[in-house]
Amino acid sequence: MEAYVHGVSTRKVDDLVAARGIDAGISKSEVSRICSELDAVVAKFRDRSLRHIAFPYVFLDATYVKAHDGASVVSKAIIIATGVTKSGDGEVLGLAVGDSEDGAFWTAFVRNVLARIPKGSTEMVLAAIRTIFAQPDAAAVAEQVDEIVDGLEPRFPVAAAMLAEAKADVTAFTSFPVSHWKKIWSTNPLERVNTEIKRRTDVVGIFSNEAAVLRLAGAVLLEIHDEWAIAERRYLSEGSMARLDQGRDDGSTKEVERAKTGLLAS
Repeated sequence: MEAYVHGVSTRKVDDLVAARGIDAGISKSEVSRICSELDAVVAKFRDRSLRHIAFPYVFLDATYVKAHDGASVVSKAIIIATGVTKSGDGEVLGLAVGDSEDGAFWTAFVRNVLARIPKGSTEMVLAAIRTIFAQPDAAAVAEQVDEIVDGLEPRFPVAAAMLAEAKADVTAFTSFPVSHWKKIWSTNPLERVNTEIKRRTDVVGIFSNEAAVLRLAGAVLLEIHDEWAIAERRYLSEGSMARLDQGRDDGSTKEVERAKTGLLAS
């Protein structure tokens, strides 16, 4: 089970078993039977209460794997939720697995403006959108969103409309301390989590079913969660997180709460 979670192939496990004198080896079905014992562990992790502490920041992202669906092989999306506690520590909040082409599934988690842009223009549009986050203050951020929307309108009206509609979500980070901004909109932590999941899932190649995807991804995320729990360095310092409360004290309670709502919705 440990070898499976750490991305060791069935064949290597089989070689190890043989080296220990068990000539019969270990079959794929036996590996599946043993590893199915992880299901209860993952289910307990996914169903645990999150009421122990507040999470001012919540992040959602996805990575993709292949899995059998009957006789077909389809793309499955692993949606990962992580959060930052009020003391600045990172936690893995949960995960879900669903069809990457399922519109209802995706609507519940993300918006993707770039999906509305021709591939040849995505880098240009992405570069323009990045300028939103390089602005020095909240007013400049809001103005830059409007400029990008105006720039997209002639060639990409659907994408422009989506960005305009999502303005409140896109600019939600500006209601939080400026020192938090980069940590809020940076994708680096999410990318590191996705890279680790892909390293393990690439060994499997094509999963037997959706449950197998959830089993391995859940086990990997539980391991990452435990590592974060004992990490010496917080995602944001406790002193820095205290500035959120200071913001409430100076009369910006409504703005902070609106920003929280925007982050959770985006």
